[in-house]
Amino acid sequence: MQSFKDLQVWNKSVELVAECYKLTNGFPKVELFGLVAQLRRSAVSIPANVAEGHARFHRKEYLHHLSIAHGSIAELETHIHISNRLSYISDEAKNNLLVRISEIGKMLNGLMRSLRD
Repeated sequence: MQSFKDLQVWNKSVELVAECYKLTNGFPKVELFGLVAQLRRSAVSIPANVAEGHARFHRKEYLHHLSIAHGSIAELETHIHISNRLSYISDEAKNNLLVRISEIGKMLNGLMRSLRD
């Protein structure tokens, strides 16, 4: 069995986490324990749940963690939209992140589908 570090979805989502951290460094200090923390937490949850699910012994548990990661994608997308609405990030940054988030979501869907078959 391959390592979770060999999964493209894990690698892409780790790259996304790094981008989210860089992006939120420019947010107002008042958001440090609010939107910054929520955005970072939801981003980190994606690769963390992919890794944790991969380490489980049962397919059902793996699928459960992938489902949590998928939920974190929706949460992260929401935080990105809010950040843009509050003018913390530009439309261009928002759109670039949403494209990457969508790509990761499709990868997760494919992985989940392969585990169900």
